[in-house]
Amino acid sequence: MKMTIGEVFDELFGTQLPLRVTAYDGSTGGNPDAPYAIELRNERALRYMVTAPGELGLVRGYIMGDLELHGVSPGNPYDFLNLFMTDFQVKRPQVTRLPKIAKSLGIKNFQVPPLPEQEQPPQWRRGLEGLRHSRKRDADAIRYHYDVSNEFYELVLGDSMTYTCACYPSDEATLEEAQATKYDLVCRKLDLQPGQRLLDVGCGWGGMVRHAVEHYGVKALGVTLSRNQATWADQKIKELGLDDRAEVRYQDYRDVSESDFDAVSSIGLTEHIGVKNYPAYFQFLHSKLRPGGRLLNHCITRPDTRTPSLTRGGFINRYVFPDGELTGVGVITSAMQDEGFEVRHVEDLREHYARTCAAWAHRLEEHWDECVQDAGLPIAKIWGLYLAGSSLGFARNNIQLHQVLGQKVAADGVADYPLRPSYV
Repeated sequence: MKMTIGEVFDELFGTQLPLRVTAYDGSTGGNPDAPYAIELRNERALRYMVTAPGELGLVRGYIMGDLELHGVSPGNPYDFLNLFMTDFQVKRPQVTRLPKIAKSLGIKNFQVPPLPEQEQPPQWRRGLEGLRHSRKRDADAIRYHYDVSNEFYELVLGDSMTYTCACYPSDEATLEEAQATKYDLVCRKLDLQPGQRLLDVGCGWGGMVRHAVEHYGVKALGVTLSRNQATWADQKIKELGLDDRAEVRYQDYRDVSESDFDAVSSIGLTEHIGVKNYPAYFQFLHSKLRPGGRLLNHCITRPDTRTPSLTRGGFINRYVFPDGELTGVGVITSAMQDEGFEVRHVEDLREHYARTCAAWAHRLEEHWDECVQDAGLPIAKIWGLYLAGSSLGFARNNIQLHQVLGQKVAADGVADYPLRPSYV
């Protein structure tokens, strides 16, 4: 006798999960008293799950509207993802049961349905568009993620328009206070002084540039590969009357011709560089500094150096950061040292990024209707999964966030560095 979808679910996942399933064939499965539910609205939802078991199949069906999640907000599905990452594991059925399960599912449900248009192709297909981390592919990847719309980012990020890990000075601090604290921490680590020159690579909407100019009296240049970011930042700089000392360019950092900067900040760019390009990257930044100048590199890291830097086929790679690469902080410090930097300080802000992503997810949930109107329902759903999942990943120590401070020491070894720095 043919099994229902609910019975297949029970066979594969059991009935002890705090999760229930309802399907288009009228069947149910899982725990009937569970607070969360997956609804398979049509046959295509089943095909997504069968052809890509795990997160990718669920994401495809969810984005296409064939699969719905109940019991959580689409803007902040943290609790469901926590369950999924903790307990959602396939039970290995008895070999004798496999033919019946396969027959019940039907042969046509093992055929891959059309993929969401938001999904980026796998790495081997993307290779047809050029080498990974070539200038064209880097620009395309940045545009894919950052050019949703400035209005969408304003809704999610808040007044600071800062899309990097904040630094919470207290449990009660707001997101805006935490972002200002982060910029202040970077400025103090760089020991910025009035009249100095700062280069901020991957500057986003210019938050670091504005903070350093307003509060530390420097002249600052920021560069970004997102035209939307550069346009917004340029307008904001002019509104604040900072355009005599602050500039944001739509430009690849590798095309910056100026040199002898007193400091360089790289906040959230290294993730897009590619590990094999670290030597060239840090060599270039080293060349832009005067002797004694400092570099603050702030980026997401892995908790070890053994895990492959590129996660192929996962949700983040296909839907959020195409070509993004992460590695352990040891690889970053080694690359900086090999290119001439003396590493002065390393700090992990992992718990702060868990809070930051949670705050962004809360804002997405709060402004859900406006975000959907601006970016469309599929993109808004992707961001809900991404922000809540990232907050969970940082909280569980699956990913980390490190700031590494390096200094370009003069040839004679003399470095203008205090015996005990004030930023500690």
